[in-house]
Amino acid sequence: MNAIIFPGQGSQFKGMGKDLADQHPEAANLFKEANEILGFSLTDIMFDGSVEDLRETRVTQPAIFVHSMAIRAVIGSDFAPLMVAGHSLGEFSALTATGALSFADGLRLVAQRAQAMQNACNDSHGTMAAVLALDDEVVENICAQTNGIVVAANYNCPGQLVISGAVSAVEVACEALKEKGAKRALILPVGGAFHSPLMEPAREQLANAIQETKFSKPSCPIYQNITAAPTQDVDTIKKNLIAQLTGPVKWTQTIQKMRNDGATQFIECGPGKVLQGLMRKIDREALTKGALD
Repeated sequence: MNAIIFPGQGSQFKGMGKDLADQHPEAANLFKEANEILGFSLTDIMFDGSVEDLRETRVTQPAIFVHSMAIRAVIGSDFAPLMVAGHSLGEFSALTATGALSFADGLRLVAQRAQAMQNACNDSHGTMAAVLALDDEVVENICAQTNGIVVAANYNCPGQLVISGAVSAVEVACEALKEKGAKRALILPVGGAFHSPLMEPAREQLANAIQETKFSKPSCPIYQNITAAPTQDVDTIKKNLIAQLTGPVKWTQTIQKMRNDGATQFIECGPGKVLQGLMRKIDREALTKGALD
């Protein structure tokens, strides 16, 4: 049973999408449409921009979304998953790919989300850190015992959890986690504390945008980050999308649930191979590949 998964921030790379545009007219048309919707040339940055240009949240998120949708356009009528999921930003790609959102509405929401998150980053002193080789429960307990805002943000795979919060609290938690035996507790080069309470202003902005956007029932169940459970109910989808900004990405739990529900092959639809790498650490028995492999 095929499941299609969509990557999030961190999977961007210099020159992303140029080969798609050169080789596939349907992808080139989608990139052109994206530039018109956004009101600036996203493709100039994607195709010719620097790594630093692509790292800016307001650029990164639309770039990854549009790249994923360009691959979806190339796949065309062969796109027929029985279930989908997306990592953080990738949830918007999953919803658009399955018809819950139009491409234009999906891109506008992603652009609004990115700008709202950028604003929240600018207004708060937050960061994230990767924690390796500790049980989730140990990490959760250390976060709970640390003064200040610090929470478990991304359950990426067994033994790899990302924490998020105020810089001072994250630094203190990292030292405590090393003392508990973490192989690494490494501050990440990110602009803010994604998936933490510090994103509350962004959550409020995005909530308004989501409530004003037309959603339809997706063509198959989507397993959402905040619950790791499948749904096709529009109201549930919207509620979970809003909660995702300040809540954790339960990626490990999501993949395990999809496997339990019958997924045998996971196809990554988007730039890079980040999710394929995580898949091998979550479940070695599952087949994984890229959408255009």
